[in-house]
Amino acid sequence: MTEQPSPMYVPKFSMKQRITLMANKYELIATNPDGSDGALLAFAQQKRMAFKEQVTFYTDDTKTQPVFSFKARKTIDLGSGYDVYDANGQPIGWFKKEFGKSLLRSSWQLSAAGVEADGTERNATIAIVRRVWEFVPFVGEIPLPFIFHFDFTDRGSGRPVLSVERKVSVRDRYRIDVQDQRLDFRVAAAMTVALDALQSR
Repeated sequence: MTEQPSPMYVPKFSMKQRITLMANKYELIATNPDGSDGALLAFAQQKRMAFKEQVTFYTDDTKTQPVFSFKARKTIDLGSGYDVYDANGQPIGWFKKEFGKSLLRSSWQLSAAGVEADGTERNATIAIVRRVWEFVPFVGEIPLPFIFHFDFTDRGSGRPVLSVERKVSVRDRYRIDVQDQRLDFRVAAAMTVALDALQSR
């Protein structure tokens, strides 16, 4: 049986973060064949201290046209997962953090049409150092541009599905490779934002 690619498949894109006092803002940018930045694909904003975690993606930073979103299933139990919705509010995928497996290295489950994948931090040493930094009183409030690389693989075949790598820069910048053509860009983008916005949850 031939696997059909998602109609919204984007093989490579990047994400830039802008940090403000009340929110984290994210730009999802297409990657041109030569590796340079292309068009803006979506803009998202995460409000800090939100009662229930929800992130909406828009066509641009005017925030006039929503195109997809993700939302926590429960207010208290964040381990219950997050659902990804299209512009009409229809579910197109979900993800959740595996807290038991995340004591040493953050681990996630990702699901979309035709895709069931598990993701883990590649470098265990960096994962441990980052955790120690986050738990040091006051010091952990100072953001450090740790490099980290998440690899998601197909649960059945073990084939690569999605890779997210954070580069060292003044503001967070991520490079995203979507190896599985079945993975919808909107689900890949939501997962990428969550890796940054929800990492300490």
